[in-house]
Amino acid sequence: MAKNFKLKPDQIKDLAKGWGACIATDAITVHGLRVGYMYREEPHNPKDSGWRFLAGNESDAYLADSKNLDVYFTNTIANYDPEIIPLLSAPEGSAFERGKDGKLRAVSPRPGSLAAINVR
Repeated sequence: MAKNFKLKPDQIKDLAKGWGACIATDAITVHGLRVGYMYREEPHNPKDSGWRFLAGNESDAYLADSKNLDVYFTNTIANYDPEIIPLLSAPEGSAFERGKDGKLRAVSPRPGSLAAINVR
């Protein structure tokens, strides 16, 4: 079944080109929620940026279903939420969470996150 993305291809601008691929949930790309939690792990291949983007309210069952995740250019996710752009140069092991004030701030990485999901 094809996904009905919130942004259409002609709405994607060059905001964060050159960052390679990332993994994001449908909560962001289909449902249009802002990035609520992002972290960077060791890339799985040369095209992988290591970035993983979640809305932050996805259940374990939602994340365990690979149909709810996909691989995108990091630039695509920057178009969904441009607030991630200044954080993209953070090193592997970095994590950011959106606070009650709506701002993304550095936090300790959550154990597991998407690491257990085989979306490679």
